[in-house]
Amino acid sequence: MLDTKTMGPRALAFVLSEGNGMISREVVTIASGAGKLDPGTVLGEITASKKFVSSPAAEVVDQEGADTASAILAYGVDATSADVEAVVIRRHAEVKDPMLIFDVSVNDDTKRAAKLTQLAAATIIAR
Repeated sequence: MLDTKTMGPRALAFVLSEGNGMISREVVTIASGAGKLDPGTVLGEITASKKFVSSPAAEVVDQEGADTASAILAYGVDATSADVEAVVIRRHAEVKDPMLIFDVSVNDDTKRAAKLTQLAAATIIAR
């Protein structure tokens, strides 16, 4: 008997369009302890370390600044026990709203809309 498997989010499947060349993409560091993150995860940058984590709905101690969404993870990573370099969509892109993955604290339409507004400020537009 065959096992049923479920495919998770695919790398860059959330992108509708992006700028020419590599203008939309950037290599960043995902902070150790961020855990396993799938492509399409909305990220925020920790002000002090310049590392990225899943963008929470409100400020978190030792992750100040990350509550402002500013990038979307392009490929899945495992930053459970060490910092990891990752490619993100950082600017000049259109993305598929239903395919974005938000932090568990972004748990209602108002918080989700706030994250999309923050991404729009970074010229990442959700459709």
